Amino acid sequence: MILAIANQKGGVGKTTTVVNLAAALAARRKTVLVVDLDPQANATSGLGVEPKEGVSLYGALMRIADVNDFIVGTAVDRVNLIPSEVNLAGVEIELARMDDHLGGVRKVLKPVVDSKVFDYILVDCPPSLGILMSNALAAADAVLVPMQCEYYAMEGLSVILKLVERMRATGANPGLRVEGIAMTMYSHTRLADEVVAQVRDHYGDAVYKTVVPRSVRAGEAPSYGIPLVAYAPSTPVAQAYFILANEFLARQKALAGTDGKVDSIAPKSGAIA
Repeated sequence: MILAIANQKGGVGKTTTVVNLAAALAARRKTVLVVDLDPQANATSGLGVEPKEGVSLYGALMRIADVNDFIVGTAVDRVNLIPSEVNLAGVEIELARMDDHLGGVRKVLKPVVDSKVFDYILVDCPPSLGILMSNALAAADAVLVPMQCEYYAMEGLSVILKLVERMRATGANPGLRVEGIAMTMYSHTRLADEVVAQVRDHYGDAVYKTVVPRSVRAGEAPSYGIPLVAYAPSTPVAQAYFILANEFLARQKALAGTDGKVDSIAPKSGAIA
């Protein structure tokens, strides 16, 4: 399964969710490949890998190298990585020139998917609505949207969900589904509670029950090159990601019982637009 973790708004806990969900799934004995599609390479360094020029999906997308050449180990057992580096930013221009400009990531990841080495492939998307994010969504089976518990984040949620619907409607990826909305960076304030309540009211079961709290420790872990669930597993944030991983796996088990057929997410009447 390819899961794109995406939100075009920065600072919502996207990369933190990628690396910690990957590590939490690995703790459940799942094999995970993280694909860092963000030229900032935060997921790369957050998994203990130093970004290096030329070591990213760029070479595979430009058809000058094999995708397997870029898969590396990480500081976390059962978690592998296709790193990112600053040159990946230039691939947007190159992909835009190709006839199938949305199919690049899907094509280069196909051998990895077909190998069935990994239970899950998590794609860390850049915080923008560019070609790289569109490629990730075109390649993915589903998208998970991390959303900060603030009102401004609601606008970003609406935009990314509309993009998913557009990918389906245009045929770029008709099977793309919203895996869920994960509320992140929660603080015990009335405002945060109101945001969570409003999102749950509009999007119902699409919103994960797990709410990830805000924590200073979450910002410390990347400097050590390991996810928080390994750096400080007993902290509330780490525990939240373990619970989120359990909830994610439960959803996958339930989905398997429906032959993968699910309805597209749709907000209720009067929802955020």
